[in-house]
Amino acid sequence: MKNLLSLIAVVLFGISAQAQSGAKIEFKDKDNTIDYGTVTKETDNGIRVFEFTNTGDAPLIITNVQSTCGCTVPSTPKEPILPGKKGKIEVKYNMNPGPIRKTITVESNAVNYEGGKVPLKIKGTVVAPADVNVMEKKKSIMNQ
Repeated sequence: MKNLLSLIAVVLFGISAQAQSGAKIEFKDKDNTIDYGTVTKETDNGIRVFEFTNTGDAPLIITNVQSTCGCTVPSTPKEPILPGKKGKIEVKYNMNPGPIRKTITVESNAVNYEGGKVPLKIKGTVVAPADVNVMEKKKSIMNQ
């Protein structure tokens, strides 16, 4: 009988732990990742937006947003996001040619992520514009 009561207590405790109340953050992007694709600095300003919703029952407070390097600059929402409301975190990448593989860490009071920390990722490739050789340009003009 004692074992049965202990088992029931453990199950009830487990269920109550799963039904946490508080702020919860849910991002719109699949796997919390934005793919830039293949872009050039001339055609893309490097700004992307991570949209999220507070699906919890308490205001969501984002305390810090930081990047793994200085080439990616994230913005931090200043006001708490009320339950059911949407918010956004804007990220600007400096568009240096090469692969993009960066992580942005969002710190908040969200109870659905361990420690309230959510990793966001950006990926893609920035290509340099094709260099035009002045001699080849003259040849193509003369051949026309």
